[in-house]
Amino acid sequence: MTLSIALAASSDQQQWDDFVSTQASASPYHRFAWGQAVSSAYGFTPRYFVAKQDQQIVGILPTIAMAKPLLKNKLCSLPYCDVAGPLATDDKIANELIMSANQYAAQNKLATMQLRRLASHDESEPEQQWQGHKVSMQMALPETSDALLASFKSKLRSQIRKAEKNGLHAETGVSEKLLQDFYEVMLVNMRALGSPIHSYQWFQAIINHYQSQCLLSVVYKDDIAVGGGLILKNGTSAAIPWASTKAEFNRLAPNMLLYWSLLAHCADHGIERFDFGRSTFGEGTFKFKTQWGAKPHLLVWDDYHKGQLAADLPVINKAGADSKLSGMVKSWVVGGWQRLPLQLTGSLGPKLRKYIDL
Repeated sequence: MTLSIALAASSDQQQWDDFVSTQASASPYHRFAWGQAVSSAYGFTPRYFVAKQDQQIVGILPTIAMAKPLLKNKLCSLPYCDVAGPLATDDKIANELIMSANQYAAQNKLATMQLRRLASHDESEPEQQWQGHKVSMQMALPETSDALLASFKSKLRSQIRKAEKNGLHAETGVSEKLLQDFYEVMLVNMRALGSPIHSYQWFQAIINHYQSQCLLSVVYKDDIAVGGGLILKNGTSAAIPWASTKAEFNRLAPNMLLYWSLLAHCADHGIERFDFGRSTFGEGTFKFKTQWGAKPHLLVWDDYHKGQLAADLPVINKAGADSKLSGMVKSWVVGGWQRLPLQLTGSLGPKLRKYIDL
């Protein structure tokens, strides 16, 4: 059978998503909606490669062409998330998709093509050598929230109850109010972290394009939003790309109720695998996610230059590789951002965040 590879059209969306939903290694970021959200919120161009045999999809590779002021342009699979790369029925088709993406990058003067993926079994080093590496923290879920709660250690269950005893409650859905409250928490937390925030329009675009495959949870103390998170779904998997709490309320354990509300929803709605997102092996967020039962999977980000890998070995996404700034300069930038007025970080942050593809 003849294999054809082309750029996907909008008419391919349903077949594309149907294919993605059947792939065990797929993430919610592989869905057509991610590129649509990037395009509508930030104006970057999705270049979604699709491989077909007898008019049936047998492989996909979603990429975004990113133009950055004063920086080299790149083709990325995918920006603003941890894991994407090709999905295909066999390795040969996956390699053909990668070749096509590299050819497109060369023809359109894109300096690099980057694939973000999980390490294969052959690439994975012994876990005792993972210190400082970036990992994806993933967890298998049982069929019900009751079974999930029963599987937790007593200390974890008591932390969830502590949040409830402290007068916190969680609300889930996709309403405009929940989005506004979620974003207000994100705005406060991202300034505290010294990091630019995504635009409000970005999260609106995510909800508009993911629709039923998206869910917000906001934790409240009385009428005050103190924590918020957003999950994306694909088939029987889900991921949480964004979660935040307000530091002054952390003594009340809002993060425990936040994650429990989303994990419980997933367990009760057919989700079998939950992706807690990226962490540095052995550090704070890694330990937080481990207590829920998440297991680490090594992340690999491959950079291609003129169709060739940048190094003989895959580029492992290590701690510190997220930025080319020296530690001293990075600390100065973070400290300066934390001292800015909240309103200014809300207006300036999205203008910068658009070009930060991490």
